[in-house]
Amino acid sequence: MKQPAIAIIGGGIVGLATAYRLMERMPGATITVLEKENRVAAHQTGRNSGVIHSGLYYRPGSLKATCCREGKWELIRFCEAEGIPYELCGKVIVAVEEAERPRLQALYERGQQNGVACTLIGPERLRELEPHAHGVAAIHVPEAGIVSYRAVAERLRAKLEAAGHRVVLGAPVTRIVPDGRDVVLETPAGAFRADVAVGCAGLYADRIARMDGLEPGVRILPFRGEYYELRPERRHLCRNLIYPVPDPAYPFLGVHFTRMIDGRVECGPSAVLAFAREGYRLIDVRPSELFEMLGYRGFWQLARRHWRKGVQELLQSLSKRYYLRQARRLIPEVTPEDFLPAPSGVRAQAVDPEGRLVDDFLVLESPRMVHVVNAPSPAATSSFRIGALVADRVQARFD
Repeated sequence: MKQPAIAIIGGGIVGLATAYRLMERMPGATITVLEKENRVAAHQTGRNSGVIHSGLYYRPGSLKATCCREGKWELIRFCEAEGIPYELCGKVIVAVEEAERPRLQALYERGQQNGVACTLIGPERLRELEPHAHGVAAIHVPEAGIVSYRAVAERLRAKLEAAGHRVVLGAPVTRIVPDGRDVVLETPAGAFRADVAVGCAGLYADRIARMDGLEPGVRILPFRGEYYELRPERRHLCRNLIYPVPDPAYPFLGVHFTRMIDGRVECGPSAVLAFAREGYRLIDVRPSELFEMLGYRGFWQLARRHWRKGVQELLQSLSKRYYLRQARRLIPEVTPEDFLPAPSGVRAQAVDPEGRLVDDFLVLESPRMVHVVNAPSPAATSSFRIGALVADRVQARFD
């Protein structure tokens, strides 16, 4: 009997975790991961602050809520088994003024619904946990943590290759061709035939879906997250993770402080629309991608709905002084001299034609493929559970 052949487009943590789960579920299958860059974890996976999310923020019953809660523990078990450093250091979500108390309370109640161990605390307990943070109240989430997702991705790649599977670098998919019951993925590194293929292409997830003949009903818009890093002598200002109360109308968490697994402390991110899908700098512009975005009805609907927030984020991007003002809401002691530039990231965010930011993970299927179309934060925390969900759908095609 012919061994099942499975190809996965994308060598980020979601693609690699999906391959790993398929390797566990289907030991007779041959698995090929196609990555367009010359290394794995080159984009969203390797350009985030490494937070292990608790699952507190997300709508109860949503894929984000369930995948984050379950995926977090699967991620931790993998790290423990493989000796990858991680730490459940805890986080505080801080209401800096009285007007934010109702939102903080609502967030706490959502955490309770999602089964997250969290506690409402006052200023005294906040100062014990984070002596330099300012707030009238906070939520303490002890099970939030930190890890290097790049290290996790590299270990997944090593385990796949040790088991005889392939991770092919420098292999962007340029064409998807149905061939009988099979699918052929054409790349500069050759053509790869599979019984089933999986799209985990992040910033290009919608393009891969359309290349497969599937209309996902959304478009990926890139949002650049810009960070600063605290000078080494000022890292003591943040012991672990300090977050603001998020705006419920917007899926970004606001400027926050994050201690990373290597000891650095990042502040950020802003969330400004990028002019290219890989637009890591303000000057990075790809005209074809910019015109594609400007030609999308959902972009203009989004701009109309959230223009005030967009202006605020752009001010943070253009003005270090304005950025500092947002950071000082949480830690009043920080000064402009405390901030060093840090690498930026780009978040792939699906937006529908009405300008609504797709709030949940989105997984779609076509006759020959399974597509992870929308997987923004907390996708890294959730990656092993997303991988299991996709593996279920792939395995069902061979039953």
